[in-house]
Amino acid sequence: MPKKKENSKTAVKKIKQKKELENKKEKVIKEEVCEIFDVEKDGKEKVVKSCGIETEKPATNVQIKKEYKAFKIIIILMLGLILLFLGIVWLVNYFNHFSVGRVAFEVDRTTMAGKTLYRTSLPVQGESEITGKTITGEYNFWLRNDPRELKENVDFYGVIRLKKENVIRIEDDFKCDGYGVIAVANLLKLYEVIGGNVIKDENASCDIAGRFGFIKIMSSDKNYIDKVGPACYTLYVKDCDILKVTERYMLEVLDETTKNVRL
Repeated sequence: MPKKKENSKTAVKKIKQKKELENKKEKVIKEEVCEIFDVEKDGKEKVVKSCGIETEKPATNVQIKKEYKAFKIIIILMLGLILLFLGIVWLVNYFNHFSVGRVAFEVDRTTMAGKTLYRTSLPVQGESEITGKTITGEYNFWLRNDPRELKENVDFYGVIRLKKENVIRIEDDFKCDGYGVIAVANLLKLYEVIGGNVIKDENASCDIAGRFGFIKIMSSDKNYIDKVGPACYTLYVKDCDILKVTERYMLEVLDETTKNVRL
């Protein structure tokens, strides 16, 4: 019997299937590649040219998708590492910089080996003794005690009132392994930077008229500071905590000078 003719739909279907099979087959790109190199034989050199056919299979859709996915993963990982690095830098900066009142501090672990200091600075302006020109800059102060703990643990009763002329009176012997000398030197330097003068007078007392500042340092069973006159302050020191109490006083002076107060 004669074979039945295939209808048009069946023919079209077979054509599509054939094209799909052809598309699935890997296409090969052929390219001639030549290399030139020197060859030595019997003490003589000659140039040899060698050629061959290099086949290259183009990437399939599946390969392209895989490579694109891998590329996205690499980009995401790189962005993640960058964000992690920036986050660490921000955290380090955040924990190493803080403010107490209006005074900004930076944690310093490099200036003194094995010690953590707390640095702040004040703008200064003066005249050069050599050139006679005006010099502007900053003067750094380093506290040995955390200003946040000083603010919390050493009470300050009253408000600070700065005077150009000041007197320090020390009631007791605060050698304290040299900390007494450091404490007084810090106070003297602070007043010098803000434009004040300080003298040491064991016979001076608080001026009720408030014509000069008066700072008395004496022993106590508790660390605190009390304002006892218009510009008079008594610094009470427990044991050898003179550095803590004087730095607490300095903190109040520094806070006041942030309002551009100069004596």
